[in-house]
Formats: sequence, C-alpha cells, structure tokens
Amino acid sequence: MARSDAFDGLTEFLAIARAGSFRAAAIELGVTPGAVSQALRALETRLGTPLMVRTTRRIALTEAGGHLLSQLGPAADIIAGTLETLSTQGPSPAGTLRLLVHTMALQAVLRPVLPAFRQRWPRLKIEVTVDATHADLVSGGYDAGIRVGEFIARDMIALRVSQPFRWMVVGAPGYFARHGRPATPEDIARHECIRYRRPDRGDVYRWEFQRGGQGFSIDPPGAVVVNDGTLLATLAAEGAGLAYTSTLSVAGDLARGALETVLEPFSPPADSLYLYFPRASRGQPKLRAFVEACTRCTR
Repeated sequence: MARSDAFDGLTEFLAIARAGSFRAAAIELGVTPGAVSQALRALETRLGTPLMVRTTRRIALTEAGGHLLSQLGPAADIIAGTLETLSTQGPSPAGTLRLLVHTMALQAVLRPVLPAFRQRWPRLKIEVTVDATHADLVSGGYDAGIRVGEFIARDMIALRVSQPFRWMVVGAPGYFARHGRPATPEDIARHECIRYRRPDRGDVYRWEFQRGGQGFSIDPPGAVVVNDGTLLATLAAEGAGLAYTSTLSVAGDLARGALETVLEPFSPPADSLYLYFPRASRGQPKLRAFVEACTRCTR
C-alpha cells in the first residue's frame, strides 16, 4: 500500500491562508484554482477536520486551520529562506533587470527594497517602468512586474510582495465635518466624489462594495475626474470630496489623520501586490536576487 506524503496539501493550504483566496493562491503556485481546492479538500479529509470556511466571497480559517497556520507559517518561511539562499549561490546577477511596476508598488515595495538591493548588487543595472495600463510583460521585454494579483495572467509565477490591503472610501476630517459621513454605499449619492478614469480602459471606475457576501458597484457622483492615483489622494486629503482607493496607497495620510476611512463593513475582500514573471525566467540570477530581496522585505 502506498504511503501518503505528510506534506501533501500543506503548500496549497498555506498559499490560500496567506493570499486570502483560491484564485490568488493558484496564481502564486502556478496551478488552477480547481487544483488548489482539491488539494485542500484532500488535506482536510486526511486530517479529519475542516480547516477553512468557504463562501463565494470570503475565506475564513477554522480554529484548527488557525492553529495549523500558526505552526506551519514560521516553519515554511525558514525552509523558503534556506532554499532561496542556496539558489542564489550560483552565478552572480548581471546585466539589466527591467521591471514593469504599478504606481501602488513604488512606496510599498520598491522604496524599501531597492536601496539594499543596489547596495548588494552594485553592478546590476535596474530599469523601472511605472505603468497603470496593464501593459504586456513579455512583449514589452520586461523581466518581471509588480501589480495587484487579479490582473496577472494565470501562466505567470506570482509571489506576494506586500501586506494585505483593502479598497476603501476615504475622506478628510474637514470634509466629514461639513458634509457628514455616509453610513451605507447608497449614501454616496448625496456626497461629492472624486472620480477616477482608468488609463487602460478609458472608463470612469465604479466603486466596488459587498453586502451579505454579494458584490455590487456604484457609479459615484462628482464634478472632478482624474486619471492619477496620487492626485486622487491629494485632492481627497485637501477636502475636495470622497475618494475610493487602497489603504496601501494612502497609508501615510491615514496614519497622519489627513484621511479617514468610511463604509468599512462594505469593503471588498483584502488584496495584495505580487511580483510576477514568466516561468521560463525563474532561473535568471538577476531575477532570483530580486525575488530574495522582495521576500526579505515582506517577512
């Protein structure tokens, strides 16, 4: 009788728990969501206890799942770090590392990673292209990219390089003092909103919410439309109106009290930024070195 592997399903469980969704875990592992779901079910069957409670919009750990994650997570980080160290003991990184990066990743990923990375590999050149239009990685000749997981093609390897963040409605304290705070998404109709035109599609973004596990969107009213996330946050902090943005993009304004969040119970599930690249590129020393640098930053 074949002996089962004690590690079967643990990689998938850890990826789901950290990514917060089957799809994001599948992207990270380079497999299909169905394969991830099947591996988790097999693990739960083998252990004789459910590890996660799954709905159409949300995943939550059971008590057993939380205990497993608390024990498995640190051990997995140690193993991954050891393997990464061994893998980078090959040829030294050389040439030019070309990165295609979403604006959100500048402060959250590149600012903390690049100084130490450049200090360790001073001969390696780095070219960063900031892009919000979801340009194609391969046809553009880029080695890797950084963006939100849902916009990454499934045939890419994707590694999480940021802490989870939420998409929220934000406003300045002064704005709320003058106009009040919306209690439900429908209240937005009575507020001035700063609207965002997506550069890649040309349409004005509809604000996304969820209620009772069901997602829905609202077309916000407002006289000002911008196509730059930084300008969007600046106008909101100056009290020009409400804005819909990520907590990652306005972390500094939230910490200083220049912006406050509203409608938190209606926020969609958490997201993360991912470093992604073609499977065929994973052996490049320059890319392995950058993966290691990003992994160290997010621990």
